[in-house]
Formats: sequence, structure tokens, C-alpha cells
Amino acid sequence: MGEIIRVAFDAVLANKLRSLLTMLGIVIGIAAVITMVALGEGAQRSVAQRLQTLGTNVLTVRPGQSFQGGLGRGQASMSIDDAEALRANPKSIGAVAPEIESRFQVEYGAANANLSVVGTWPAYFDINQGRVAQGRLFTDAEDRGRRRVVVLGALAGAQLGLKDSSSLVGESIRIRGIPFDVIGVLAEKGAQGFSNPDESLYIPLATAQFRVMGSDRIRSIAVQALDDKSMDAAMAEIDLTLRREHRLRPEEQADFNIRDQASLLTTMQETTQTFSLLLAGIAAISLLVGGIGIMNIMLVSVTERTREIGLRKALGATGMDIMLQFLVESLVLCLAGGTLGLLLGVGGAALLQKVAGWTVVVAPEAIIVAIAFSATVGVFFGIWPARRAASLAPIESLRYE
Repeated sequence: MGEIIRVAFDAVLANKLRSLLTMLGIVIGIAAVITMVALGEGAQRSVAQRLQTLGTNVLTVRPGQSFQGGLGRGQASMSIDDAEALRANPKSIGAVAPEIESRFQVEYGAANANLSVVGTWPAYFDINQGRVAQGRLFTDAEDRGRRRVVVLGALAGAQLGLKDSSSLVGESIRIRGIPFDVIGVLAEKGAQGFSNPDESLYIPLATAQFRVMGSDRIRSIAVQALDDKSMDAAMAEIDLTLRREHRLRPEEQADFNIRDQASLLTTMQETTQTFSLLLAGIAAISLLVGGIGIMNIMLVSVTERTREIGLRKALGATGMDIMLQFLVESLVLCLAGGTLGLLLGVGGAALLQKVAGWTVVVAPEAIIVAIAFSATVGVFFGIWPARRAASLAPIESLRYE
């Protein structure tokens, strides 16, 4: 066996350029699989971390479809009265925060930017685990008084050309031409889906409704249950309260939707896992192409070394010896390509994390599977050439030109 391995290595090293080109398909395939799986795993963990920051005992109520006589009549609406009803006599509900949002031109000095402005109650920050990095949050009294105060997201100042949003605390900015006093800046939380709360501005709900947006319709209501065990009771309480407010009978379809963060977390994880498998499957096609390339080169190698095979058989080599020699050659090519692909994939994932800022996680399981798969490809696509070499007759092989 030691001689077989040595001869196999000599044969691979005798044609370095051809061996390198033969391994190229395996290298690209393994690198692509490692990188795609790392991106997918990183995306899953990133989604989980960001949704966990929202709290698993938080429910989001949004307007649904309005029905009359069993027929849909367009998008329903929710008002501040719905939120007031939810916090009037809570049983399983800990906090309530309605939300209204729109984009406006925000100005500071000569700088301006089109930013998201969110009108809400002070409870919004506790529900969404918003921490103050500088200054303070607005109060219920400021909401009732429709005060023109604003709390900035951590990166809102950067949109206005400033290096640090904290420098705006105590300053005045203009939202839709209306002056607002900056009273605080939130700590950075990171992007969440298609929105980035760090680039948003937060003002009291009454101020948003009567001074800025001129509408009493709210986009959603964030409801925090007392604890994780109270989620079902809180959902039932929300359903009962809003049906009473909207004058809906128990048998009628609700014109609002209730979603919990836990189910959203599960859905997002399943979605990212599906995309990870899809990307890994596409990348695995390169491995198949690389395996076919190795089989092709091994068949060419058998033809080129027909006389060598005949000579070895004439000197006593068995068919199993010949077969093992070519299987080892194929295995060496695939394992070498797999190792190079592994290094390239890990390096590519690290580069994407550094340059693009994406979250990547190279799991040990992916490394083991990649190496095992490359070895399997080597054996699978090396069997046919090896069997063909082992079946050659010694006399015919010696006569081959």
C-alpha cells in the first residue's frame, strides 16, 4: 500500500499544471459551498439576534382587511382609541405603544435628509428595548402637551452630515419645516429587515398626529405581554378588546392582525435556512462538474499509461493493485482540491465579513462535510477509470502504442 500511494503521488506531481487544472472544479465547488453556507448561517444568527432584541413577549397589531356582508372592502384602519382601550384595564398586557410613521425632509443648518419619523408613546422604548445613549426620552406629559421634542436614532446624525448624533442633543432641527428640540439619542441597535431604526427620529404621538402628519390613523400597536407565559392570554385579550371597539361579532372575521415575535423569528429562520440550502445546492453543481473533470482526466491517464499498466501486471501486480493505484490518484486530486477550496472558502467568507460587513459563520460541520464530500467525489468518479485500468490484459497493454 505504501508503494501504491507513493506511485500515485508521483503520477499526480509529474503533471503539475494538468493536476491543478483538474482540481479547479473541486476547488471552486468547495469554496462556493463553504462561503454560501457561512453566509446562510450568519444570516440566521443575525436575524435571531435582532429579533431577540425586540423581545419574545411582544405582540404587534396591524390593520387587516375590512369586511361587510362577507365581502372585502379594502384596508381597515386603527386609531388611537384602540390603543387607549388596550391599556385601559389590562389583565395580561404589560405595556402598549401605538405607532405612526412617515418620511419627511429633516433639516439641520444647511444639511437636510429624507428620514423616517415615528410618532409613538414613551412605552415604545421599553417595549422595543431602546436604550438612551445621550440625553433623555420624552414623557407622557410631553405627549399630552404635544411638545415639539425629538429623540434621534444612533445614525440619524450621520444622515445629516455629522459624525456623532450625540452632538445634536440640545440643538434644534426642523421636521417638515417645523422646529424640534433634540432631547436624546438612542444606542445603536442595527438594521431590522428593510428598515433601520438607528436612522429614524422619534417624536410624541400627539405631536405627530396634530402638528406634523395631520392624521389620527396609526400604523401598528406594539403590545407587551406580562411575560412569555401570558402570550396566549394577551392575544385573547387584544382580540376581545379590539372586536368590542370595532363592533365585531364573535363569528365575524377580524379586521386586524396579531403577530408575535416568536413566530416571526421562526419564519425568518426557516426562510434563511431555505435560501442557504438553495445556495449550497447551486454551489454543489460545481462539485459535480469538478468530479466529471477528474473522471475525464483519469480516463486519459489510463490511456496514456497503458504500457505501464501492462508492465506492472507482467511483474506480478494484481488487478486490485492497479485499481487502488488509480483510486488513490483520484482521491489525492479531490482531497487536495477540497483542502484548497476550504482555505479559499474560509478566506472568502472572512473577506465578505470585513469588506461588506455581513455576518458569516463557518460551522465545523460544513468543513467536515466539505472534506468528506470531496473524498466521496474522488472515490465515485475514480472507480470507473480504476476498473478500466484493472481490466486491461497484460499482453495487449504491452503491445499498446
